[in-house]
Amino acid sequence: MLSPFSDLDSRLALATTRHASAPSQPAVLSVWLGDLDGRPRYEHDALAAHYAASTMKLPLVIAAYRRVVRGELDLDTPVRVSGTFASVHDGSPFDLDESDDQDPVTWAALGETRTLAELAEQAITHSSNIATNLLLDVVGLGEVADVLRIVGCSPAMIVGRGIEDAAARTAGITNTVTAADLGLVMAAVGRREPTLGGDQVLAPVEAMLARQVHVDQVPAGLPPGTPTASKSGWIPGVSHDVALVRPPGEEPFVLAVCTTVDLDETAAAAFVADIARDVWRAEHPVGEEQP
Repeated sequence: MLSPFSDLDSRLALATTRHASAPSQPAVLSVWLGDLDGRPRYEHDALAAHYAASTMKLPLVIAAYRRVVRGELDLDTPVRVSGTFASVHDGSPFDLDESDDQDPVTWAALGETRTLAELAEQAITHSSNIATNLLLDVVGLGEVADVLRIVGCSPAMIVGRGIEDAAARTAGITNTVTAADLGLVMAAVGRREPTLGGDQVLAPVEAMLARQVHVDQVPAGLPPGTPTASKSGWIPGVSHDVALVRPPGEEPFVLAVCTTVDLDETAAAAFVADIARDVWRAEHPVGEEQP
């Protein structure tokens, strides 16, 4: 019996070739589909490394809640809001650009305070850059690395710096992901992985992910109304999404799609949605509800 994905690889390879900007700059498309135990059902170049963009906010918020549950942090702790941060490379100051962010609420609080809970919420639901860097300063890179280690991520999954830390970037310190590793992290959320803190840590994280306002990638490729909890990330030339999907009447699954492709933001999001739609249709025969 043929696999439901028997012709998906060739279609995805064709789509990747079609979106290559030049032979010397090939597009990279990665897909990981798996269950909540982290077992893959389908993979397409899933171990290719991509710049992380905002998907690095997922393990960061897990790390924050782990420290809260351990009693080391308090969600009500006030954090002074500033748009200036110290580089992890040499301590030099750098400023975030408010115009590149999607979080006017936190930016409006400059010079005031926001709680850890508010920062985590904005980092996930609105993909806030300023909230992310403020949270990272409190939580610490080592705690994020612990999350990746516990989940079993590959060495290609790295959270090495905050958002827009140019000095660190120039020094080669970066944030990278693979579709497979993002899938493993999200699967751990879905199964309430005990070694990450179980329900106490991961139930509120999934609840935040389900309140995500940026749902134009993987969720947009699924049948309307399908419950999802997702974290996307995008910059020019990069667009990713990882979603925990709980279809009514079916087993939950995780779908991660990473693209490094020369498309504008809107077209790249539509491309990811198309991939999600193709993956869904591969497992659902004609005649079932299709997006």
